[in-house]
Amino acid sequence: MKSIDSIPTSKIQRASKLIQTGAKVGVNYLKYYGDKLTKTEEEAKENLNLSNAEDIYDSLKQMKGSALKVAQMLSMEKSILPRAYVEKFSLSQFSVPPLSAPLVLKTFKKYFGKSPNEIFDAFNLEAINAASIGQVHQATLNGKKLAVKIQYPGVAESISSDLALVKPIAIKMFNIKGKDSDKYFKEVEEKLIEETDYINEVKQSKEIVGACQHLPNLQFPNYYEKWSSERIITMDWMSGKHLSEFSISNTNSELANTIGQALWDFYMYQIHILRKVHADPHPGNFLVSEEGKLIVLDFGCMKTVPNDFYIPYFELAKKENIDNPVVFEEKLYQLEILKPEDTAKEKKFFSELFHEMLSLFTQPFHQETFDFADETFFGQIAELGERYSKSTEIRNMNGNRGSKHFIYINRTFFGLYNLMHDIKANAIQINNFKNYVV
Repeated sequence: MKSIDSIPTSKIQRASKLIQTGAKVGVNYLKYYGDKLTKTEEEAKENLNLSNAEDIYDSLKQMKGSALKVAQMLSMEKSILPRAYVEKFSLSQFSVPPLSAPLVLKTFKKYFGKSPNEIFDAFNLEAINAASIGQVHQATLNGKKLAVKIQYPGVAESISSDLALVKPIAIKMFNIKGKDSDKYFKEVEEKLIEETDYINEVKQSKEIVGACQHLPNLQFPNYYEKWSSERIITMDWMSGKHLSEFSISNTNSELANTIGQALWDFYMYQIHILRKVHADPHPGNFLVSEEGKLIVLDFGCMKTVPNDFYIPYFELAKKENIDNPVVFEEKLYQLEILKPEDTAKEKKFFSELFHEMLSLFTQPFHQETFDFADETFFGQIAELGERYSKSTEIRNMNGNRGSKHFIYINRTFFGLYNLMHDIKANAIQINNFKNYVV
């Protein structure tokens, strides 16, 4: 893939890029109206989605940073976005044009005062992998193979302005109203800023590795503070198949369950024991080793789960509480899903909506063993998402619902469920993590 020599970093440059993309999308709609005269509605719509997905993704991959991170997050929403967007945005996990060699050298000079070849015995200036916030290079030192992650220039500085550009679109898409809607955007902004702080990422990585390395069938790299900085991280090079590649090629059901159980235990242990979780569960952050172990990478996005959210959230995972109207309503208020100022109509609508959603989404927690390969379960999730995305009634109500903590906790569970389904793990022991509490 051709490397790039510059990234638009100023607010004006990035806004201009989005305006150019908007113009292309406008042209695509004109073509769509023309296609409707000669093709079926389905064919015309598919062509529109393909063209829009390609133009939007091409723009975001040049902007990198939080703009591309949004595409990466959306690619996990398989039940919400059209297939063309999911497939194109999924490329943001693996297939992004890397920085050119001169930009890589400039970054090293800025943070270490040296070129990479003055630090390592060997350093490959060509990136092995490029994603939304940074790219990875291979290096060796004293016979040890290392991975060196370099953050793209200007990413940290452009987060606030990127979100300001995206905010009006998000408000319209998710029907967010009300004076306190800023809390959601602030939560996303703080997490994205946190992801660009590589000194903090090394600290978080070492903490999680230390707390979870006793869990079976998991592997983690070692992190090296001496060769890391605000925008560069050095860690062990880990070899294995990307989880998405493993999911497609694997035919061994027992291995699928081993990897799936390791992934599930890792997440349940973090959430229930550590109360802090790896909130970026997309396939690019996991590998499967030749020995059949799950390798976990990238601890830049960690979400702390406070008690006042954790307790009512998981109390609503219990079937007896979902089926108890008094307890159910109490928890909805605690989680800010229902509000004191709601009309009787809003209260009834959102109570019924969340009762249906939670009755479905919490099914894995109502059983000792769960089959994540079950197409019926995931089909019901997709059908529910599609039905409510088309609901005119929900568009007329205030979509500003729920605690700010829902954003990353729900993202974690949606991502985890999708990964478990992709792996085709069909015999997962839900409470197995309790065996490893130390």
